Parts: sequence; C-alpha cells; structure tokens
Amino acid sequence: MPSAPLFRFGVVADPQYADLEPNLTLNRYPANSLAKLRSAIEEFNRHDIAFVVTLGDIIDREWKSFDAILPVYETLRHRKHFLLGNHDFAIAPEHLDNVPARAGMPSAYYDFGHSGYRFIALDGNEISVFAPPEGDPRRQQAKELMKALEDAGALNGQRWNGAIGERQFDWFAEKLQEAKAAGEKVVVMNHYPVFPDNGHNALNSERMLSLLAGHDHVVAYLNGHNHAGNFGVSGATYFVNFKGMVDTEDANAYAIVSVYEDRLEITGFGREVDRTLTLR
Repeated sequence: MPSAPLFRFGVVADPQYADLEPNLTLNRYPANSLAKLRSAIEEFNRHDIAFVVTLGDIIDREWKSFDAILPVYETLRHRKHFLLGNHDFAIAPEHLDNVPARAGMPSAYYDFGHSGYRFIALDGNEISVFAPPEGDPRRQQAKELMKALEDAGALNGQRWNGAIGERQFDWFAEKLQEAKAAGEKVVVMNHYPVFPDNGHNALNSERMLSLLAGHDHVVAYLNGHNHAGNFGVSGATYFVNFKGMVDTEDANAYAIVSVYEDRLEITGFGREVDRTLTLR
C-alpha cells in the first residue's frame, strides 16, 4: 500500500452550539460544543491537512450563537468549508437569507477541487419548512414531499429534513459530468443522508441516489444530521454519516480523512469510528 496520502482533510458534524441547558432526553449538550470544537481544532492544527469541513448544524438555534462559535474556527490554521443544516435556520425570520454569508460561505452550495478530487457541497435545506422565508413556495413544496413520503410509508417525511431544488439538482448533475470529463474522483457532501434508508434522509433521497448510481467516479457521500452515525455502500459509493459532536456531555466526535490513490482512511476521534474505504 502507498505510504503517503495524496492529502488529508478534517470532518466535523453537528456541533450545534447554543448557550442552552442540556437536552437530557436526546443526550445533547449544546453549550459544551465550544470546548469540544476547540479540542478538535487543536488536533487538526497538529496535522498537515488541506481543509476542514463542517457538515452542517454549526449552531442549535439563535442568531447570536454564530457570534460565539465562529471565532473558535478562526484558530484553525487550515482552510475551512461549511455546509448548513436545519438547526442553522432555527433563528429569527429576518436572518434566514443571511446564514450562508454569516458563515463566510461563497454561496449555499458550491464546489472546489483538490489533488484530482472534486468536492461538491450541497445545500440540502433549499426545499424545507424552515430555511425559505415564510410564504415562499418552497415551504409548500416541502410539505408536499413530506406528505407523499408519509403516504408511501417512508420513514423520512419529517419536518427536520429538506431537499435540493431543481436548479441545484441540475447544477449537481452538471458538476458530476464535469468531474468525469476531467478524470476527477468526486466526494459529495450534504447535511442530510440519502442512504441507507433512515428517518433522517433527505426528502428527495431516492432521486439523489438514482443520480449517483450513474456515476462510478463518486467515491464517497459524507453527511451528518443523524447524530447516531450510519454507514452504507451502494454501487461504487460509500455513504458515511458522521456522528454528532453535540451528543454526550464530554465525549467528542470528529475525524481526519486521509486520501490515498486506492483508498480513503477515516481516523475517528472520540465517538467517531475508524474506517478503511477501498476505492471500488
């Protein structure tokens, strides 16, 4: 096996910070995420990594929570990339349109390249009952998707899930084709899982899976949202659901992914598990 990776990157899922009492029912400690994130960043800073991605739910609720957690990220000596999750929109309505800018994101969804890889960061909140402003037709669209899933007996027709819209779906499909033409391997990142079947999956996960099934250069799909974590393989793609940092009083959860020619090595810290993903 080749000894040196092409590059490494860090992964954080669901820090979900807020200055709140613990939710003992769900075993979530939102106020403790500042210390956990500091600890994760100290570890990341000890390594030669290309960037760190946070897979959504930076905060638990309240606009002011960004003021406390974003400065912690400033101590990171590496590039940082954010995705947004449902909790990032648990804020006053007047701030809904400003969340990507507050997190310093180029836009709600985007892509970037690194060492023969194309990373595609999706905005899984686009069609939802929480991210679009009140009265936006996308809220009604989300309700219709939820109803159709419920009628079909699916688990994921839940108000805390979302979907990507038509324009973003077309953009996503185009980016996959561009990467294929350029000979790039692809890592897709979203807050919401799409596989295996789960109550936290995106509202349009079937459609997303169908798209990915036609692209054997998509090596991994990385997400958070389901704090328990999950894992699956479909076609040529590994689906890795990272555990939520906010869960438990003091056990952390984050990872470093080492990208080799023939595999991805996930090194888990705290509650996160190690995995070797051999490229298929």
